[in-house]
Amino acid sequence: MERYDYLVVGSGLFGATFAHEAKAAGKKVLVIDKRPNIAGNVYTEDVEGIHVHRYGAHIFHTNDKEVWDYVNRFAVFNRFTNSPVANYKGELYSLPFNMYTFNKMWGVVTPEEAKAKIEEQKRDYIAQKQAERGLSADDPFEPRNLEEQAISLIGVDIYKKLIKGYTEKQWGRDCTELPSFIIKRLPVRLTFDNNYFNALYQGIPVGGYTKMVANMLDGIEVRLNVDYFDNRELWNAAADKVVFTGPIDAFYDFRLGTLQYRSVRFETELLDTPNFQGNAAVNYTDRETPWTRIIEHKWFEFGKDAEGNDLPKTVISREFSSEWKPGDEPYYPVNDEKNGKLYEQYRQLAQKEEKVLFGGRLGEYKYYDMDKVIASALRFSRATLNQND
Repeated sequence: MERYDYLVVGSGLFGATFAHEAKAAGKKVLVIDKRPNIAGNVYTEDVEGIHVHRYGAHIFHTNDKEVWDYVNRFAVFNRFTNSPVANYKGELYSLPFNMYTFNKMWGVVTPEEAKAKIEEQKRDYIAQKQAERGLSADDPFEPRNLEEQAISLIGVDIYKKLIKGYTEKQWGRDCTELPSFIIKRLPVRLTFDNNYFNALYQGIPVGGYTKMVANMLDGIEVRLNVDYFDNRELWNAAADKVVFTGPIDAFYDFRLGTLQYRSVRFETELLDTPNFQGNAAVNYTDRETPWTRIIEHKWFEFGKDAEGNDLPKTVISREFSSEWKPGDEPYYPVNDEKNGKLYEQYRQLAQKEEKVLFGGRLGEYKYYDMDKVIASALRFSRATLNQND
């Protein structure tokens, strides 16, 4: 086997960014991935001209101009703006909570009316809870669970219709059993702005994320369907340094225990119709509907093909939150004290490694938005490549 300066395990955004920067610095790089495709969880697959987000919807958004300029080197981004819709038992509401939402909920027309209604519901609920606890209205209110936290921030009506059922499906538990810190704040917009992300830059790469990552990996040797763990001694010997972007606990054979994740299951269908729901994302916020949301992928690129023609078919994905178990696809790290302590033990082991470096969502056991992954990879690249020059 040839000798490389760097072996990168994983071709997601972190691995692809580092590989690109290492090649630009004159290093010889090999990227391996156990999947049959590049791009990790941002992988998009072409189905009837539609770029399907196989591992869940990914909408690029950032306030970081350096990151925005960086990704625009590898793709042209369209003007897609995330404006999801909430479906509560057939009632449709605009998200995030804005004047369209409040008008539909209460019939209010002005920001002043909306604010007064929210404050009234918050005030009445907190007064009721304080009385139940034998406290006065002047005593500080301390939410004891997620339900109390949410209602104290947004009021009863919006909580019951737009938060409660969706959150309980996501976590598989009642909101009264979930800790209050899960919801630190709830965005309330007293305007008619239904842009979900409050970011300066936003869009979807034209042609899909796979094409963007392929451009990042241009000129770099990539081997797919290769599991690093099947022969780690061979792969370690192939390079001076290894950048590992897989699960850190798996790297150590789970010797200290298994880090937990929240998982998502997808049911994807190709439909012989041009329009299923008229929006990229519709959240189902009642508890009874088993899926949390439906993604209609064609609307990420406005229902058009590369030549601007209307696409005659559509692809939808129903998303289901599911209990994670070893062997399932890891999506969201569980941000609690137990898993935090376990990760810290693994991190201390990782710091003793002379040859292997860890990075990315799984390597750092940290939830990252896409822009934060790239920013982290760029910082990591500068530190690593400068150190080893």
